[in-house]
Amino acid sequence: MADTPRTVSEDREKSRELGALQGLWPFVAPYRRTLAAALTALVATAGISLVIPLAARRVVDNFNVEGGALANWYFVAAILIAALMALGSALRFYLVSRLGERVVADIRKAVFDRMIGMSPEFFEKLMTGEIISRITTDTTLIQSVIGSSVSIALRNALVLVGGIALMLVTSVKMSAMVLWPIPVIVLPIILLGRRVRKLSKENQDWIAASSGDASEQLLSAQTIQAFTHETLSRGKFAKVTEKSFDVALRRITMRAVMTAIVIFVAFSGVVGFLWMGASDVRSGVITAGELIQFMFYTVMVAGAVAALTEIWGELQRAAGATERLMELLSSDDSVRDPVAGPVRSTRRRGHIRFEDVVFSYPSRPGISALGGVSFDVKPGETVALVGPSGAGKSTIIQLLLRFYDPKSGRILFDDTDLRQMTRADFRGDIALVPQDPVIFADTARENIRFGRPDASDAEVEAAARAAAAHDFLVALPEGYDSYVGERGVMLSGGQKQRIAIARAILRDSPVLLLDEATSALDAESERLVQQAVEGLAEGRTTLIVAHRLATVKKADRILVFDGGQIVAEGSHDQLVAQGGLYARLARLQFTEGMAAE
Repeated sequence: MADTPRTVSEDREKSRELGALQGLWPFVAPYRRTLAAALTALVATAGISLVIPLAARRVVDNFNVEGGALANWYFVAAILIAALMALGSALRFYLVSRLGERVVADIRKAVFDRMIGMSPEFFEKLMTGEIISRITTDTTLIQSVIGSSVSIALRNALVLVGGIALMLVTSVKMSAMVLWPIPVIVLPIILLGRRVRKLSKENQDWIAASSGDASEQLLSAQTIQAFTHETLSRGKFAKVTEKSFDVALRRITMRAVMTAIVIFVAFSGVVGFLWMGASDVRSGVITAGELIQFMFYTVMVAGAVAALTEIWGELQRAAGATERLMELLSSDDSVRDPVAGPVRSTRRRGHIRFEDVVFSYPSRPGISALGGVSFDVKPGETVALVGPSGAGKSTIIQLLLRFYDPKSGRILFDDTDLRQMTRADFRGDIALVPQDPVIFADTARENIRFGRPDASDAEVEAAARAAAAHDFLVALPEGYDSYVGERGVMLSGGQKQRIAIARAILRDSPVLLLDEATSALDAESERLVQQAVEGLAEGRTTLIVAHRLATVKKADRILVFDGGQIVAEGSHDQLVAQGGLYARLARLQFTEGMAAE
């Protein structure tokens, strides 16, 4: 459909029917014993249920034998059979439910583990809300199938086969009357079932799109309210939600039609059988007990067919959900770790070198972000990157963290190409303070400790003092243990920035990356943090991205970027004296007297 929501799987292979469920086997396989026990209980309960009609026949045909004493024993036997069936059913329910919950938990962990390590390029194509929808909604479908539907389907399949066999043993003529509708029932299941599965998959896509839209808009609620776009946002979300409802309604309608056909044909056969059976009892062809036995089997077979019809739709929905989850697990990442990186024996020195690096963002392949950039940062040197917006400064940070790989050229860390090291290895030697710091829904103390999880409380507080964050933290209602809300909603922009700086100070890495780290601070806080950063930079390789030139005046070197190229290099005084872009930026930010220094 033209208006189907765009997803990463938009152009994927068409429906593979229930074969998609094979993708669940690697998650089920580790629990073979539980599966085998569940299947054993399932087969046992199905077999026991097939014995009940035989007992009913014996009771009816021997009701008056020896004053009903034999019938009494049959009733006792029926109670024992019921007890065995109850125990078997309870065991089956426990085992399959446990298996379903365990497998779904493993799938959720596997998908999250895969997604949390994906490079930013992947998230340019797929909204975070859709991934969350797949981890929750799709896995819930799978849990229902593994923990219930598959078990019920297998049990009913056994009852169907066993029931038909015993019906044929009882009366071939009546069996023919009852069984002729089965091909008529199977045909709409196959034909309409494909359409149901397609609609189920489309319905899940729209649910995911709805989740993605809701996630994006709720996270941007303040901006939406500030621009008075609440009505537009509600309308947009309502449109996507209604699309999901419309597709779900078409799916429900298709299943309702399929159910109506199945029930009508099935009960038509039952009525015909009863008519014929009553005539045979009157004429003495069969006994009343045999008729009741056959009627029991007929009801069991009809119930099994009806159950399988319902479960078929559930299995199709689960197959679509499985496809979507397997797509995430098999997603290709443009940034890959080497099979085995070099073994690090000592703390890295922090020597960084860019060699003729060319790069364009995957979402904008025709626009060059960096064009042949080369520079060398010695261990312990502080280098500032300045220039207008879009000049390529933050791209340097992105590439140094290896969120992306350059189209050509090399990035070296202590003379080793980043692509020859695992990302976890070299990122462990880098501390980042981003322009928009991420604050987690936790206490202030734990947000700082995120920089080094094994840090003591004293080390956390020392880092906060160095980042000029201690005073405002102790003023919070519960001090360092105050909950700061989702995304740090209870903190100001400057307070978030100082927590991010404290986090980087606590990390104590040989390389420090400051991406507009003081942009949200007032003049007094900026002065205090600047002093902390200068102390922190001692003995560390530091890259500073800044628009505010006051924060980079004391850098050892300043690289001026424009249009993805380094257009000038030198100290603050040298660059001002040279004129050009840096001098022009300085005049915009300083007085003429300051620019002349």
